[in-house]
Amino acid sequence: MSDVRDAIRGTARGTAPVPLSVLDLATVGSGSTAHDSLRTSVELARLAESRGYHRHWVAEHHSMPGVASSSPAVILAHLAAHTRRIRLGSGGVMLPNHAPLAIAEQFGTLEALAPGRIDLGLGRAPGTDGRTAAALRGTGRPDAEAADFPRQLAELTRFLDDDFPDGHPYARVHAVPGPVQGPAARPPLWLLGSSGFSARLAGELGLPFAYAHHFSAAGTLPALRLYRESFRPSAVLDAPYTVIGVSALAAEDPAEARAQVLTGALSMLRLRTGRPGLIPTPEEAAGYPFSAAEREFVDGWLANVVHGTPEEVRAGLDALVARTGADELMLTANAHGGAARLRSYALVADAYGMPEEEVPLD
Repeated sequence: MSDVRDAIRGTARGTAPVPLSVLDLATVGSGSTAHDSLRTSVELARLAESRGYHRHWVAEHHSMPGVASSSPAVILAHLAAHTRRIRLGSGGVMLPNHAPLAIAEQFGTLEALAPGRIDLGLGRAPGTDGRTAAALRGTGRPDAEAADFPRQLAELTRFLDDDFPDGHPYARVHAVPGPVQGPAARPPLWLLGSSGFSARLAGELGLPFAYAHHFSAAGTLPALRLYRESFRPSAVLDAPYTVIGVSALAAEDPAEARAQVLTGALSMLRLRTGRPGLIPTPEEAAGYPFSAAEREFVDGWLANVVHGTPEEVRAGLDALVARTGADELMLTANAHGGAARLRSYALVADAYGMPEEEVPLD
């Protein structure tokens, strides 16, 4: 059990109260391209590795012009080739969008490429709108598989472990790379959520749980409480382990931090009102004529974004850990440009005194 736990539990660096990690949405800003965004993801993974961030996860989204992360497994393979130590994973793969066997083989391949560094985080939501979900699933129904999540999860687990019982229709179906080829480790499973469903299921299965505080802050405490109350020790964990995703952006100038996070808030407003697009520039966000209702939405959104000087961000993150009891924070820095995002993660590491280490690729 200890080896599995070690693959899950991180180590806090510097004066950080808990391990810090990265949630990468591979955002695409106005005037830039998906190539630019994915190049920034590589730079971010390298920076995170050198500064002691524990893991770097990539989120699955579809039909959204402002993100380039529709294929987490492909991006993770690329990141694995440019890093050596940091854990890499999905935050998450949306299980209802895919056949469990396909996911097992993708992440078995990633584990073979980067042994001992891969996490498989799974979500129940589609990561997109209903029409796109229906197109992804080829069913014509956006909810065709969402209610079947526990069965899909059980099936995926059996493919990863290669242990379907005799007589099962898939008893002779093997995910490769995988155990059928010889003794093999497999990525730890995580459940992700923004409601109580996955929190309870993760607890009942004794799996680690990651909560999307960055876009569903009101439900954070109830979901974490439900997870902890539902938790049953397993071969994976003997005690609950929680990660919360949090929007955080640091800059030397607090006005610059505010200008950057406003771009993400405007982008989210447009997404929620059916007008998705590239992440706007700070100038566009500053000049946008918000209506009273739009301003209320943006103000509410920004209230849950930790931003400002490095010291202010550190204080906000410390307070969040104290309030939630989270075992790990996964920071996502939503801003227009890659440079602002990279600088933010470096400043947060500086604020906590996280030492910088050179990580050679050879």
